[in-house]
Amino acid sequence: MEAISYVDISAQWADERAELLPIIDAVLSNGQYVGGAETELFEKAAESFFGARYVVSVNSGTDALVCALFSVGVGSGDEVITPPNSFIASTAAIVHLGARPVFVDVKADQNINQDLIEAALTPKTKAIMPVHLTGRMAALEEICRIGKEYQLPVIEDAAQSAGSTLDGRLAGTWGKAGCFSAHPLKNLNACGDGGFVVTDDEVVATKIRSMRNHGLADRNTVDEFGFVSRLDSIQAAILRYRLTVLPRVIKQRKKNVALYRKLLDDNYVFHPPDKYGQDNSWHTFVIQVDQRDELRAYLSSKGIETAIHYPVPIHLQPAAQPLGYKQGDFPKAEIQAKRILTLPVHQYLDEEKVEKISSCVNQFYES
Repeated sequence: MEAISYVDISAQWADERAELLPIIDAVLSNGQYVGGAETELFEKAAESFFGARYVVSVNSGTDALVCALFSVGVGSGDEVITPPNSFIASTAAIVHLGARPVFVDVKADQNINQDLIEAALTPKTKAIMPVHLTGRMAALEEICRIGKEYQLPVIEDAAQSAGSTLDGRLAGTWGKAGCFSAHPLKNLNACGDGGFVVTDDEVVATKIRSMRNHGLADRNTVDEFGFVSRLDSIQAAILRYRLTVLPRVIKQRKKNVALYRKLLDDNYVFHPPDKYGQDNSWHTFVIQVDQRDELRAYLSSKGIETAIHYPVPIHLQPAAQPLGYKQGDFPKAEIQAKRILTLPVHQYLDEEKVEKISSCVNQFYES
């Protein structure tokens, strides 16, 4: 059997080439490469998809976080509650605004432990930023209750969860703002960097629209110094098309996960079960195992590519040393970092490949 890749962007292009080439050609032909009609059309389509009043597109998921946090007033000396086991961009967005990330440990499903949030609040806390890791949504009912009680905005880092729902509500629509990445590895992906913010708050949307474009009120008037974070027209057009096929992408990923769960031996492999009301879009399928590195090497020898999201918690990264955290501060996240392994789950896997991967994982432990 051929090698099994962790992702298969080439297969996606082959699948969508006939639809996307005319779309890209139309954008290049009209000469509007930044902003304009294509960006507005994508934002309107996304507003309809999410059932939100506003969607504001930006250049990346990281910029979505920075702009959303900025729009609710996070700045120098403030604190933001967040988990330590995300991609580095989650914490970087807080630090870039001069604020301090206050980490809270996670649960078995890798999401922030909502029961530990209140103890981490201080008079300096300005926002709560849960991360929907792997596509599985955090416990937003309780998190939003805390936010309401303490008058703190909840900013969802929904970079990995486009299309996920909790109790029938989409990721990104629970808090003050939901921040999404459209990086090529995401379920809803551009052919380059991209991101967007979902919100029902007019003030937040207006602030971000201004800040993504230098803070310009018009061509010659700057109300406030801003950033440059515009989604280019080609990516907007691609995302508008891919938004229409996102349900199909998620459906196939769910099918792959269901087969994994049927085949993987749970005597050796832990994969967090879905809780009542959760509907995961499966950006990644992460298992937790002993002898993770040995298993990964074994799978590689069988032609199976895997990944680790993420092997070093943020609080133990060299860049985080000035924050003052140390080994042992967040034991759940630290233990998981040594046990997690991401298996291929993309929509171009067939049953035979999922069966091979599962068989190889089981064989490693049985032997």
